[in-house]
Amino acid sequence: MTSPSGLHPVLRSVTERVRSRSLESRREYLERMKAAGRDGSARQRLSCTNLAHGFAASSPADKQALRQLRWPNIGIVTAYNDMLSAHQPFERFPGVIRAAAREVGATAQVAGGVPAMCDGVTQGQTGMELSLFSREVIALSTAVGLSHGMFDAALCLGVCDKIVPGLLIGALSFGALPTIIVPAGPMTSGLPNQEKARIRQAHAEGRIDRTALLESEAQSYHDAGTCTFYGTANSNQMLMEIMGLHLPGSAFVHPNTALREALTRAAAQRAAQIWAHGNDHRPLARIVDERAIVNAIVGLLATGGSTNHTIHLVAMARAAGIVIDWDDFGALSAAVPLIARIYPNGGADVNHFHAAGGTAFVIRELLGAGLLHADVRTVSGADLHAYTQEPWLSEGQLAWRDGPASSGDLEVLRPAADPFSSDGGLKLLRGNLGRSVIKVSAVKPERRCVEAPVRIFDSQEAVSAAFKAGELHRDVIVVVRGQGPRANGMPELHKLTPALSALQAKGHKVALVTDGRMSGASGTVPAAIHVSPEAHCGGPLGKLREGDVVRLDSNSGSLEALVNAEVWAQRAVESAPAHSQFGMGRELFALFRAHAASAEQGGGICATPN
Repeated sequence: MTSPSGLHPVLRSVTERVRSRSLESRREYLERMKAAGRDGSARQRLSCTNLAHGFAASSPADKQALRQLRWPNIGIVTAYNDMLSAHQPFERFPGVIRAAAREVGATAQVAGGVPAMCDGVTQGQTGMELSLFSREVIALSTAVGLSHGMFDAALCLGVCDKIVPGLLIGALSFGALPTIIVPAGPMTSGLPNQEKARIRQAHAEGRIDRTALLESEAQSYHDAGTCTFYGTANSNQMLMEIMGLHLPGSAFVHPNTALREALTRAAAQRAAQIWAHGNDHRPLARIVDERAIVNAIVGLLATGGSTNHTIHLVAMARAAGIVIDWDDFGALSAAVPLIARIYPNGGADVNHFHAAGGTAFVIRELLGAGLLHADVRTVSGADLHAYTQEPWLSEGQLAWRDGPASSGDLEVLRPAADPFSSDGGLKLLRGNLGRSVIKVSAVKPERRCVEAPVRIFDSQEAVSAAFKAGELHRDVIVVVRGQGPRANGMPELHKLTPALSALQAKGHKVALVTDGRMSGASGTVPAAIHVSPEAHCGGPLGKLREGDVVRLDSNSGSLEALVNAEVWAQRAVESAPAHSQFGMGRELFALFRAHAASAEQGGGICATPN
């Protein structure tokens, strides 16, 4: 059902609620950005000494342009490193961008680099305790790079989990600058994701050795580019498209191809067109508004995207003075259909998704259903309808054409009128254990409600030990507490997935409840994650005792300890054992842990409410 104006009534009501809630903080943010951009090019405010330092290493032609202030200067913030497969292609991008900028009367300089942490490398390791806070470091590093005042626009080069949110949070503090997010694209398909998951489960059960497991993983992650499952990295790309921060259709074009290079060149040249003295000024602060944020939530729900964005989207919105919460996700989830199945929510990878119609098809369907705001500003120069197009090379030149009007594979993409599910891939849970989110897009309907006794753990390693000892081979709800932002930086708990999947495959009723994260790889086992408030801060997970029965019901949206209300009220909160705060750099992040917001407030320190 859509309203007379074409917008679905739930989309309209949630947007109005967000706008009303954010009225003062958004006004203050826009006033700051207006003041920052009032005098045009920041280079005009630099002294001769400042400016000379800023162009000392430039080519003679660029020096001349920079000293005369006659060309826009584009700041490149890059997350390049060659350990992270998704970011290795960025090594070449600055040279491509500089050359493309000069063709249209602009200069470009690398403003700074930001760390790019690979959760795939740190998964289940101590370094994962730095992962969430790396987003804050990236935001701070972005701000340091842009703080030199040399730039009239920015290009942010990033793809993966905390990197894109961190880049955007940092760039929003310079929201007077036009900013385009520049991706690098996914790797080509390797070992099918379902086969990879089967081998991981077999290893967890001791049926295959480490050599066979490593060979499987190497066949899965085999080349430059983003991992091909629909985790946080690829959810980032979907969100940047639907928020209008990419050039249309940029997300899932492979690295090191002619089309990818053409899109990178076009991003540089578009940045040169949308600066303050160009013909189409488009500051970032005006693009990321309430409508863009709500569109992002809708896109996440419709595609069954990463649960990490119930944290990251909150933080990105707050950086723009916009306040959202999990109630907004819950309300939209009831109205937004699930129209994509990409692993772990189905068998396809993102390359198959892209070939079946990709982001252009998703955006076309959601616009047609009145579930997206079309009248948003985007970096493309048009409204969101431009993102129903896809890029191609016409006689070697970049062009756009209409994306497919129908799905190329109904097992991967479906029309909004005939979806995989009538509601979204994420749900909000509430109850006497707190507030939580659950990703249900891959959970079979018969497994979405689990009632069972709990086993309580304080680490992934303790769960793994109990599994190997045969202590969990029954109906069980595994509770892992003390995993929130203030306890230990909220690491992802993917080490649990093979063991819990194996228990479920044996016919047991199994679920996970935790104040930690599972991210975009949340799969077929129901998992109530991000439980807030976290146990470390006195949250009710600390009231649970071994053997208590818990009911996780994602159908009704409840998460309850089935304990007598009077007994529950009188129970003390048990404190979890203290985590080590030293080693692998953890001691350097004590300030972050001490001041981190809750998961529902964004889980960090950089994007606190105004």
